[in-house]
Amino acid sequence: MKKKIAIIGAGIAGLTFANFLKKNSDFDFMIYEKNEILSLNEGFGIQLAPNSISLLNKIGFNKINPNKIYNPKKLNVYSIKNEKICDLDLAEFNTQDSKYTTLQRSTLIEFLKDDIYSQHIRFGKQIESIAEIKDKILIKFKDNTNDLVDYVVAADGIFSNTRLFFDIKNNKPNFKNAIAIRTILKSNHNLNIDEKNINLILGSNTHLVIYPINGKNELNLVCVVREKRVDLVDTKNLINERVISQNTNLKDLFQGDLKSWPLYSTKSVLPSSNQKVFYLGDAFHGFLPTMAQGASQSIEGAYELFTLLNKNNPNVQSIYFKKRLRRVKIIKRRTDFNFFIFHISNVILKKIRNVILKRLVKSRRFIKGYLGEVYEN
Repeated sequence: MKKKIAIIGAGIAGLTFANFLKKNSDFDFMIYEKNEILSLNEGFGIQLAPNSISLLNKIGFNKINPNKIYNPKKLNVYSIKNEKICDLDLAEFNTQDSKYTTLQRSTLIEFLKDDIYSQHIRFGKQIESIAEIKDKILIKFKDNTNDLVDYVVAADGIFSNTRLFFDIKNNKPNFKNAIAIRTILKSNHNLNIDEKNINLILGSNTHLVIYPINGKNELNLVCVVREKRVDLVDTKNLINERVISQNTNLKDLFQGDLKSWPLYSTKSVLPSSNQKVFYLGDAFHGFLPTMAQGASQSIEGAYELFTLLNKNNPNVQSIYFKKRLRRVKIIKRRTDFNFFIFHISNVILKKIRNVILKRLVKSRRFIKGYLGEVYEN
């Protein structure tokens, strides 16, 4: 008899894991999503490094319409006054089939849902209770339905409700005193930047990232601003005070539809207390966006967990946690460090940082260690 897996959450982590199961195993599975629909309106951009592209190719990502994605070759670094500091070769870690890729999140979700949408996703499913019954796990939903499964994979985000049913010691996310603001741009701004590649703009207590997301000349903008108010309402005023005040030419970037949200990360990494319950993606550990590895780590984790379960390894939980913990520690150190250096406000420290950056991007040893350890899975 096939073993059954309940996947909680239909985001990048849950959908990727489901695709590996559908194409490469004999597991029976179902995704349970609390929302009533799978939203494809979230058009903001994401970055996928070669470490995740090589894994997505195993489920057919290399056949996606090339006009829906983009392959930048460089990361350009500017001051907020639009003075170029340095650039970094991203293509160094590319292979013929696995290239650094930028795209809209909705493009990736649409690709991931295609093979499983009709048969393997149930919407409007909010969990009422979860209990272990002998060697099975019984999930009861608020709509009076239930499912009896062999494994549960919690992929329901950084504020995972599923974790709370198993681990009283809550891995509560921490607000990082920062707000992210996103929008999609056309090529109608006053900045002298390279629109064919990724552009990182460093200001005082703020940074911006601008990059192409497809072959239609659309650019993703994300602006991160230090802000202690988690319930901030007036985004426009925040942008004027903290960003545009540093360079008035930036105002054209914020004329479109703006979406903002507070940034959180999880302080520690805690294993599941149940051998049949696994945490995946942001439910395992939430990162800041300053290494652009959130989606990539969801994909990596999905593949690692799938591989272990598919081999029927008796120590799945222990091996999975140790492998994920090692990766999380590497990336968390880099995201936290980047978060600090991106937002330096002291004039002297800025000059020192810029000089160091110019030297580091020319050091193959540094690049191989700082990025290669992440990008080369």
